[in-house]
Amino acid sequence: MICERVSDVIESILHQPFGSLAFPIAENTLRIRIRIKRNAVNKVMVLFGDRYQPIAKDLAIEMVRVDADELFDFFQVDLHLPTRRFRYTFFIVGREGDIWYGDKGAARDRQNAGDFQFPYINEADRFTVPEWVKEGIIYQIFPERFANGDQNNDPKHLAKWGDKPKPNNFFGGDLAGIIEKLPYLEDLGINVIYLTPVFASPSNHKYDTIDYYQIDPHFGDLNTVKKLVAESHRRGIRIIFDAVFNHCGNNFFAFQDVVKNGENSEYKDWFHIESFPIKTEPRPNYETFANDVVTMPKLRTANKEVRSYLLDIARYWIREADIDGWRLDVSNEVDHSFWREFRHAVKEEKKEALIIGEIWHDAAPWLEGDQYDSVMNYLFRDAIYDFVAKKSIGVASFAARLTKARMKYKDQANFAMFNLIDSHDTERFINSSGFNENSLKLAALLQMTYVGMPMIYYGTEIGMDGFNDPDCRKTFVWDEKEQNADLLTYYKKLIAIRKKSSALTKGDFRSLIVDEIRQIYGFIRSYGTEKAVVVINALPIEQEIEVELPFTASEAKELISGKEYLVKEQVVKIKIEGEAGIILQF
Repeated sequence: MICERVSDVIESILHQPFGSLAFPIAENTLRIRIRIKRNAVNKVMVLFGDRYQPIAKDLAIEMVRVDADELFDFFQVDLHLPTRRFRYTFFIVGREGDIWYGDKGAARDRQNAGDFQFPYINEADRFTVPEWVKEGIIYQIFPERFANGDQNNDPKHLAKWGDKPKPNNFFGGDLAGIIEKLPYLEDLGINVIYLTPVFASPSNHKYDTIDYYQIDPHFGDLNTVKKLVAESHRRGIRIIFDAVFNHCGNNFFAFQDVVKNGENSEYKDWFHIESFPIKTEPRPNYETFANDVVTMPKLRTANKEVRSYLLDIARYWIREADIDGWRLDVSNEVDHSFWREFRHAVKEEKKEALIIGEIWHDAAPWLEGDQYDSVMNYLFRDAIYDFVAKKSIGVASFAARLTKARMKYKDQANFAMFNLIDSHDTERFINSSGFNENSLKLAALLQMTYVGMPMIYYGTEIGMDGFNDPDCRKTFVWDEKEQNADLLTYYKKLIAIRKKSSALTKGDFRSLIVDEIRQIYGFIRSYGTEKAVVVINALPIEQEIEVELPFTASEAKELISGKEYLVKEQVVKIKIEGEAGIILQF
């Protein structure tokens, strides 16, 4: 029996030998995590060994407290065994008593606690993502609004560049325009371009595809795409396409056949149709994207013919145009078995291709390593939106939300996240913050120093504004006199800092300061002997801070300003302006 004073600790413990709490990071290395009530234990040990060896031969290793949220501490450690067969049990040194914890639960001894089992690290089961993602800096482009490079393919009734965007107006942006502006993007420092859909479609946003094998004529053609990819690759920039496989446009050939032939159509089972003939009033008698968007009928991916068609598209554009991956629209409404086949098809065609899902909530079921590489990190975006832009939460809540988001996922997925602060589906961050440029700069600093790939929505770096769709889809401001030159310079500096720092691109993450009173947040990124400490001041006043370092150092360099600091007794004293941050390199 466990005494009552440790029962509340036991109730807080969470560990499972799978998911984000136990996952391989190398062929013979298992990373494990355990969640325990905050500030309730002094130490957590793991006793582990090969599943077939005597317990007497087991090794013991202490876990590291890597972070915390409002209620729980998270401990982590990597276990190494050449045999790749793991058995392990936790020994928790609590402040009110010690306990063993294993597969049978909590107990006073190991035998009654039992052992967790991770039977074998199979090569085929390891979650791997492209190594290049750790150094990825993404630039999202809405092609219709970025640049018009070929006036010969302009739509009719073109709006004037710079006019107010409407749901159905066109400005003539195309792929030739992106090719023309590649020197700008190269100078900015980005190395990945994510394009919203480019396939044939009647709309300006192209999320209602009518031909997945054809580039929209107003954007260019196959040769234009090939040139864009080749020119981008020559500059060290990768290209990600948007895949709209949850639904198609109502002018898609298969749906039009159903409209024409009704129940006799050979494509009737490609969709979710309630009755025949097809009707749109008073509501559609077929499933659509969202609620009754009649122009976007939902595809039935359980249908083998639909699966085959869409998987061929996934392969085709990698094979024909050499694109570097897919971002998957409304991906949480498509069945998991389809995405498993999709991953196999994409990785077979190009091993280093990236797969990113659009999921605005907890995406753990899709990030086990058999479907996506990662997702658009709206959990990150929402935390920054509330903390930096709206100031509706304090630093403790902000730090806790980031921790919870990271602990949901295996680290492979965390490093491949699209860390956005705005997109074509949201108002621009500068609007969200009440047009506070300091808030935008602070958000950008967090993007460029956090785990995962920072994603810049086109124009954010020059101060473009815009409320929700369609206002967030304005044409790019190419007149330099109308750009925010100071902001652009700041973005370039942050990008250059990130690209030069192994700690910021590849390093692990630990929170260092969560000061609710002074609204100070700090964290450490570590890679080998290189360390970067990031500290932000969320209050609008300058503050002097003493940063206690958990490592030994004699000096530090602040990478934004270039200022150098001395470290005395593992403490560095710094001043941070209001709503600003610093990056210290050790």
